[in-house]
Amino acid sequence: MSPHPADAHDVIRVRGARENNLKGVDLDLPKRRLTVFTGVSGSGKSSIAFETIAAESQRMINETYSAFVQGFMPQLARPEVDSLDGLTTAIVVDQERLGANIRSTVGTASDANALLRILFSRLGDPQIGPPNAYSFNTPSVKATGSILVERTGGAARERADFTMLGGMCPGCEGTGRVSELDLTKIYDPSLSLEEGAILVPGYKPGGWMVRQYSEAGFFPGDRPVGEFTAEQLHDFLHKDETKVQINGINLTYLGLVPRIRQSVLLKDREAMQPHIRAWVDEAVAFGPCPECEGTRLAAPARSSKIAGLSIADACAMQVSDLLAWVRGLDEPGAAPLLGALGDLLQSFVDIGLGYLSLDRASGTLSGGEAQRLKMIKHLGSPLTDVTYVFDEPTAGLHPHDIQRMNALLRQLRDKGNTVLVVEHKPETIEIADHVVDVGPGAGRAGGEICFTGTVDELRRSGTVTGRHLDDRAMLKPAVRTPTGALEIRGATANNLQNVSVDVPLGVLVALTGVAGSGKSSLVNEQLAGRPGVVFVDQSAIKGSSRSNPATYTGLLEPIRKAFAKANGVKPALFSSNSEGACPTCKGNGSITTEFGFMQGVTTPCEDCGGRRFLASVLEYTLGGKNIADVLDLPVSEALAFFSTGEARIPAAAKILQRLDDVGLSYVSLGQALSTLSGGERQRLKLAVQMGDGADVYVLDEPTTGLHLADVSKMLDMLDRLVDSGTSVIVIEHHQAVMAHADWIIDMGPGAGHDGGRVVFEGTPAELVAARSTLTGQHLADYVAS
Repeated sequence: MSPHPADAHDVIRVRGARENNLKGVDLDLPKRRLTVFTGVSGSGKSSIAFETIAAESQRMINETYSAFVQGFMPQLARPEVDSLDGLTTAIVVDQERLGANIRSTVGTASDANALLRILFSRLGDPQIGPPNAYSFNTPSVKATGSILVERTGGAARERADFTMLGGMCPGCEGTGRVSELDLTKIYDPSLSLEEGAILVPGYKPGGWMVRQYSEAGFFPGDRPVGEFTAEQLHDFLHKDETKVQINGINLTYLGLVPRIRQSVLLKDREAMQPHIRAWVDEAVAFGPCPECEGTRLAAPARSSKIAGLSIADACAMQVSDLLAWVRGLDEPGAAPLLGALGDLLQSFVDIGLGYLSLDRASGTLSGGEAQRLKMIKHLGSPLTDVTYVFDEPTAGLHPHDIQRMNALLRQLRDKGNTVLVVEHKPETIEIADHVVDVGPGAGRAGGEICFTGTVDELRRSGTVTGRHLDDRAMLKPAVRTPTGALEIRGATANNLQNVSVDVPLGVLVALTGVAGSGKSSLVNEQLAGRPGVVFVDQSAIKGSSRSNPATYTGLLEPIRKAFAKANGVKPALFSSNSEGACPTCKGNGSITTEFGFMQGVTTPCEDCGGRRFLASVLEYTLGGKNIADVLDLPVSEALAFFSTGEARIPAAAKILQRLDDVGLSYVSLGQALSTLSGGERQRLKLAVQMGDGADVYVLDEPTTGLHLADVSKMLDMLDRLVDSGTSVIVIEHHQAVMAHADWIIDMGPGAGHDGGRVVFEGTPAELVAARSTLTGQHLADYVAS
């Protein structure tokens, strides 16, 4: 019997992929199998999986909608590829943090809150109303007035009342916290508004934000604020919304304090720009709302209970405990709802997030936790023949949890889906049905397919990944002696159970433990804010689409000045965001032509040839290179260029050396930050903050996104930091880092309320010998294998 024609489409075919650094890649990927993309950081793995396969799948799905609908959707560019065949619907599960809206919680992001609200609206005692009555995003509304009722005999006006009960606490508007502003950090009474009395970031003298106050007419803009009358000061700080006209423009005036509350304090702190966050930390004191006790909910919602628990109590419980409570409810009339809620909460436990609570702010989740939360909705999905694309799903996972993640990836595959995983951990590479090794190097030295085949064939292939797949670290024969200690006493944040511990100084300390054991809580509460301590976390880099390593690190400033001095012109000429920019493309290097609802076309600027600068600017050189040539240099070549000869710039060489130290030698100075991988962005942040000259560095999983071959380079850099007199504390799950540490502090023994304690303090050798914790057992297996 001849095979059915449909069965021939069992492969995703990629031909001529050129996205980012890819060099015309041709690739066949088996469908309904688990494929892992390996290779050094920056080799082009994400360019294939995310920016070629997933991007084209999503773009083609969007094209199936009507032109009208497409007009409201984001316009996705077609990837640089000759052809793609055999694509299926792609679902991307990446490590981008969840929306940092201050009202976004684990419960709202997972839809668990929606099910709970329905449950309480049906079974709550007393019955207070529909599901919105239990929602902290819905305010209560009351209205009284006249309505026009049309009937057969005509229309008549009738008096009507309208009431809608919402669950939002009126005291904190559903945020669960109230803020108290320090007025001395808001304005300087000795200055007038025109002289810069307003101290809030963004309110510059002469700027539009200040002119709205100084020219509103309620008080003089040229008189010191300290000389205002009581009424004028009240209008400046607290006046309600009022219509005003400034220079013929109709505007709504609002006092400075309520404006700050609306424009700044309703944002999640993690989403703020660094300078605004620093001002908020100084000027604002936050505390739980006294009216709702931090639950975000109004009194009626808190009064309605099921089996003794309110919806606020349910959301505050650890998910694993909430699951037991839901399973224990005997309500035949709500059996389908209880079943759906129980299955959703079970998914939390299965994926290793049972330690979270539904009222946890989603902005506080790590990248790995956010990724696993996104996975939950797909675990129970009846969809099959879908392509799932994962970005390092083991990020932030303890070795104990990686086996569980591997089981979930297999589960998705076994339902008939194609699973594509970008990964560095050998534990996950080893479960692959098919491996694609990208390289051989990073940046310009990568972008090629070095190997495709099985894991066993990879081991014999001789590629960088194949050679390092079975690498295992050895315990250090000798450890450093501490020079002091940071004392932590009585730490109680989140699940910490009155933790007291001494963190040694002058050595490399690894803070370990399963996900949710309390590591980050200990750092955030007790270490991050101390003088001389720099905390390099995993939050995203903030910058515009024009940002690149040269601008982000401050490297461009000394380079521009050196070019200006060498050629006797202004530094502004050597910025593509200033006077030197090509006027045609405004310094972008490319021009996008829009066609309404159809896909826009981006082409290199014909006037500057994609180099972003005026032709006259490119005539100025330093050491034989113009500014565009310099921005095209990778870090390693730029370091050599600015270290000697006519182009020697010590300030630039110092920054470039730090970039080289963190393993970014292949990244071009002018490469857009948006094209960097997660691991590259993390190390870029580390390079910047290394220049602050801190006494103690606290690093949150510095091996994230690092290839097996690059972990040793990261350890060498950490050693150099410690040997130079700096103390380094790393929150880590990678056994090679644990084995290399001088001291280990292990949190646990479990996650959530099963963790929050220090279960071991000592050297790696002592931890391995004791095998008393999960970390000790996995580290012992690692160094023995």
